[in-house]
Amino acid sequence: MAQQAVALGCSSPQNPLVSFPHPPPAARAALAALCALDPDLARIEAAAGALPWRVRPPGFCGLLQAIVAQQISNQAAAAIWRRVAALPGSREPAGLLALSETALREAGLSRPKVAHARALATAFAEGRLATAALADLDDEAAVATIIAVRGLGRWTAEVYLLFALGRDDVFPAGDIALAAAAAHLKGLAERPAPVALRALADAWRPHRGLAARLLWHHWRHVTGRAALDDLAVEGVQG
Repeated sequence: MAQQAVALGCSSPQNPLVSFPHPPPAARAALAALCALDPDLARIEAAAGALPWRVRPPGFCGLLQAIVAQQISNQAAAAIWRRVAALPGSREPAGLLALSETALREAGLSRPKVAHARALATAFAEGRLATAALADLDDEAAVATIIAVRGLGRWTAEVYLLFALGRDDVFPAGDIALAAAAAHLKGLAERPAPVALRALADAWRPHRGLAARLLWHHWRHVTGRAALDDLAVEGVQG
């Protein structure tokens, strides 16, 4: 299923992300099939409300945002992203490479993330990564291409494929919130490790990406935590 909604691009730091209130029709049909397959997933929207449909911009900016979000809370990631996106030129490879390490560190990036952001920008500038070329690859080939760049791991690649490329069957099994949500929903004694979580998700093929969206939605409802997308937009509008 192709992405049905167009994400707001990175031309403006004032609104770097966009959230859609409802899944597009094709996704809604797939969700119905998924929920018929797993009654536990079917309970999520009844308790948490309709699934918000979040997308991210494809290309350099979407991957840069994923780097910002690595291994930190949504609240911290949203605050840092707003500052990074406000730096002149930061949303383009050449512009980011022209920024000093001091400017990027003052925006909130750690020293390793500065290096990773520059490695990403260099990969785009040199043509090793290209927006259209990534979109043309199948899931595993796209993941392999992305993780060949320093600082871009499988979680980053899978989140990009899911939210920027609209891939239906991508499941970021290394995501802690997904593991916690699955444990809570399924009544597991502890959070499943990535290998076990990926095995659990096999039952949701070919809609594992939709299952991931539902699980994140469930965990936000259970914990009361906002999504990164909502925080980034809210922080600008509010």
